[in-house]
Amino acid sequence: MTISAARFKAECLKLMDQVNETHVSLTITKRGKPVARLVPAAQEKPAGFIGHLRGLVTEEQDIVEPVGEKWNADHGY
Repeated sequence: MTISAARFKAECLKLMDQVNETHVSLTITKRGKPVARLVPAAQEKPAGFIGHLRGLVTEEQDIVEPVGEKWNADHGY
């Protein structure tokens, strides 16, 4: 859909609601030439609980075996 800048100025809020509801972009013209486009905002989905830490956690193979680091406990303090 194409609309003049003057009409867009007069009906801005109504046109924004229309684009939001129909998900159809609107081209705004000035003297017959396109100058701007009003597009619907991308709907962001809320992050789900399951899997939201994927890629942030590292897995260790064996958490019971010594790692070779010296601790203060090894010195008898």
